[in-house]
Amino acid sequence: MSGLAWTPATELARLVRTKALSPVEIATATLARIEQLNPRLNAFCTVTPELALDAARRAEQAVMRGEPPGPLCGVPFSIKDLSLTKGVRTTSGSHIFATRVPDAEPPFVTRLAAAGGIFLGKTTTPEFGWKGLGDSPLTGSTRNPWDPRTTSGGSSAGAGAAVAAGMGPIHQGSDGAGSIRIPSAFCGVYGLKPSFGRVPNWPLGNNDYTSHVGPMARTVADAALMLGVMAGSHEMDRTSLPGPPADYLGRLHDGVRGKRFAYSPDLGGLRVDPDVAELVAAAARAFEDAGAVVEEVADPGFADTHDVIRGLWSAHEAGMYARYLGEWRDRMDPGLVACIEDGARLGLLDYLDLRARKNAYWDTVRPLFERYDFLLTPTLSVAAFEVGRLNPAHWPQHVWDWIGWASFCYPFNFTQQPAASCPAGFTVAGLPVGLQIVGRRYADLAVLQASAVFEQLRPWAHLRPALA
Repeated sequence: MSGLAWTPATELARLVRTKALSPVEIATATLARIEQLNPRLNAFCTVTPELALDAARRAEQAVMRGEPPGPLCGVPFSIKDLSLTKGVRTTSGSHIFATRVPDAEPPFVTRLAAAGGIFLGKTTTPEFGWKGLGDSPLTGSTRNPWDPRTTSGGSSAGAGAAVAAGMGPIHQGSDGAGSIRIPSAFCGVYGLKPSFGRVPNWPLGNNDYTSHVGPMARTVADAALMLGVMAGSHEMDRTSLPGPPADYLGRLHDGVRGKRFAYSPDLGGLRVDPDVAELVAAAARAFEDAGAVVEEVADPGFADTHDVIRGLWSAHEAGMYARYLGEWRDRMDPGLVACIEDGARLGLLDYLDLRARKNAYWDTVRPLFERYDFLLTPTLSVAAFEVGRLNPAHWPQHVWDWIGWASFCYPFNFTQQPAASCPAGFTVAGLPVGLQIVGRRYADLAVLQASAVFEQLRPWAHLRPALA
């Protein structure tokens, strides 16, 4: 049964459909693995074994009755603890909501269950998902399966660790400035931030339309399968994109022959650790073997938005959570408190100026994507670093600002484009590094197809941390 930990979701669903494997067997084996590894990794803050086994039994009975199985029939999945789950505790990693049990949930949660998926529980997140690390004052530190002394990244912290350690094949993440791609890169797994609105969310966050919901998995096909279930417009989310999802899985292997890739090693001046830069440079050239054109674009001409993200990030945190400081300050993440306090000092006119600059940013990005189908960059400037740090020891330190080493990520939340992180190799210390693939607006299928090509050229799913 231990082999099930590494069996892709696409294969699990096939085995269930053909009655070669029972959903109850899958759920039992996955729950046992969580019980074994979670005390070391802290990927799950809430496990729901009763719900999982009950759903597995219903799925098994439906298959045995000959009912048409859903696309995820018998496949385990998790939900990030930022997303509401009806009847299941949702804490957002904060003491403030330590006992909250919602009575409603966003459409993608309902869709995953309705497709036959087996809900395992909630994965960890830093408090309110405010940073790209994996620690919370309520749920503790999530650790990287490749080296438990290092962080899993965040804010989809537990999802990244769970994928890497084989605690279920597919996990939901969300991404407001890199929070799917950061843990995917640090943990050596695949993560896709789809176009904004591709997966309908609810309730909408007060962060100016930058948060995307997407899949995290070991294989691109599993991510395509999961996205196909979650995507599609819904009236609960007025920002959701119209129309049904594309055939992400069916058209996954159309290839990229003749497509044009721009490779930018530093987006015109971002700091990158040398070992990361070397691995990503080699990874980018792999697409030439698939018949694509890869051209280095040292400086794509994007506007400098460092002060924009820092101002908007702190202002939005203040807008959402400053109300809690009076009662909860001493039990909140000190970095979040400092971030909120900075944001609260930002004047209205200054905020509106930053927002205008953010909206104008697209005009500096658009020209590149008129010439190229994709942009390749490092996902992050660094590999995973020690648990408990906000920034690597060799990087500038700050009381709350962690964004410097993740500055390849947030620009594409500003532009709402699809962007994926693919495993691109390992540092000398044995830590994963990610290659970011950014597509044109709404080109989620194209990003999945490019990711699948890279996966074929540079396979990664067979690589597993020694811990697991």
